[in-house]
Amino acid sequence: MSEKFDFDVLYIGAGHATFDGAAPLAETGVSVGVIESGLVGGTCPNRGCNAKIALDEPVKMTREAQRMQGIVKGNISIDWPKNIDHKQEIIDVLPDGLTARLENAGAKIIKGHAQFKDNHTVVVDDKKEVTAEKIVIATGLRPHRLDIEGTELGHDSEDFLNLRDLPEKLTIIGSGYIGMEFATMANEAGADVTIMLHSNKVLRKFYQPYVQKVVDDLKSRGVTFIENADVQKFAKNGDNFTITYQDGKTLETGWILDATGRIPNLENLGLENVGVKYDKTGVFVNDYLQTNIDNIYAAGDVVSNDLPKVTPAAYFESKYLMSLFSGQTKDPIKYPVIPSVVFTSPRIAQAGMSVDEGKEKNYDISTNDLANYWYYIVDKEPIAESKQIHDKDGHLVGVTEISDQAEDAVNALLPAIEFKFNREQVGRLIGIFPTIGYAAWHRA
Repeated sequence: MSEKFDFDVLYIGAGHATFDGAAPLAETGVSVGVIESGLVGGTCPNRGCNAKIALDEPVKMTREAQRMQGIVKGNISIDWPKNIDHKQEIIDVLPDGLTARLENAGAKIIKGHAQFKDNHTVVVDDKKEVTAEKIVIATGLRPHRLDIEGTELGHDSEDFLNLRDLPEKLTIIGSGYIGMEFATMANEAGADVTIMLHSNKVLRKFYQPYVQKVVDDLKSRGVTFIENADVQKFAKNGDNFTITYQDGKTLETGWILDATGRIPNLENLGLENVGVKYDKTGVFVNDYLQTNIDNIYAAGDVVSNDLPKVTPAAYFESKYLMSLFSGQTKDPIKYPVIPSVVFTSPRIAQAGMSVDEGKEKNYDISTNDLANYWYYIVDKEPIAESKQIHDKDGHLVGVTEISDQAEDAVNALLPAIEFKFNREQVGRLIGIFPTIGYAAWHRA
């Protein structure tokens, strides 16, 4: 440990961009501090990924039971309050577990809000000064809120994840990951759902013909989509709310979810005190995750880059900084293939090169009709298709799939994309049969 500072490395924020690397870093003998103003674990374990996948599991089960009627007898439905309770049981233990993981490794957790005083010093809750040789900004993102009259009447994603009494009518502003995933859950649990789009595009970062299949399926289940909504105002109307949109049109609803995106948590960090460069997209870093101030770094969703804002990216950056700070590497970061998925029903998952880029490069793009493939017939999936992109040397360079098992199929193919396996090498990978992994490799 440096004699000059309290810590060798100090992390601001305790999410995946911190704890995945901070714990093993502390185990190497590096002195590590972690400042966190909220729950240890950050967004993903406490109010994001873990919570939403717990709430989605009954949705997945009910959809399969619907398809299997005639074989499975009786209808099942979601008890939403019990679903919320189950979610809470799953996530309640996570902060203490992650705290123990960090502290058992030798890291010290400091509770409070950090603000830079200089490039080696932060002040916690305007009281305690903490110094470090290196500081990592890992403060993540928070929900964006519409700048309109009555915006305080809207709710964010955390509110939805804790919503015990599902309203009869629910309106979602936004059609990204959060909007579409939560619409799927609320619709299956019995709510009358309306989605109001900023433009006419849903899930713009995913393959649009597959997105349209998800949209069409939700429409068939009663979800209403309003394109180019131009939301202007929220107002209270007795026990309900009125949304004003499109030059004076109005919509009555029982609850409003503002799912218009997420923005970097950078306010009140004192970045102007040290001159760290950033903008509304996040903190600027180089290929070593280093800001323009040489001892200050950033990792995770708060970084300004073109990567998907997903947990695997934050995990990889955290592990990279661990290797860099412990002297295990001096190389710049080299990102692997980072997959992404939207947990609608069916899911859309993707990794590597997109279909549109493959078309531009005139690569070989194969289409697999999975709804008529035996493994997907087992659970009667009506919507199942994948596209695989091979370069001119036969390497698998990209895949996108729509199905209820898309995330597992894409996970199975990641090694082939990352390590540029050719068809002969892919042919030597024989998965466990019968599993979705085997089916994915068989098509590659």
